[in-house]
Amino acid sequence: MAQHKITAAATLRILVDGDKAFGPGLAQLFEGIEAYGSLRRSAAEMGMSYNKAWNIVKNSEALLGRPLVTRRVGGAKGGGAALTDAGRDLLARYRAFEKAGKQALARLAEQYFEGM
Repeated sequence: MAQHKITAAATLRILVDGDKAFGPGLAQLFEGIEAYGSLRRSAAEMGMSYNKAWNIVKNSEALLGRPLVTRRVGGAKGGGAALTDAGRDLLARYRAFEKAGKQALARLAEQYFEGM
């Protein structure tokens, strides 16, 4: 019988008092804000409504106790959104945490399931 490589996968989320404050979806939304300068476009690229995106951002801000996204009201140059310094810091920390978590999980899967 051929041996198969067994791996593991997990979705990592940051919880505050048991409530989801940040995870892969919000990280993707934040990366879109950075890329497009727009929460609306970032949400649309993900197939998410603008209102849902703002609700998720506001929930995260409330749980973490700091503003993460600023918005500019439309006008001659149009509106937009940007990450605050705290938002950029959170995104960077989360991506580093996610990478380290996946590496640790891969080591554990190899340790516990090698040879199966």
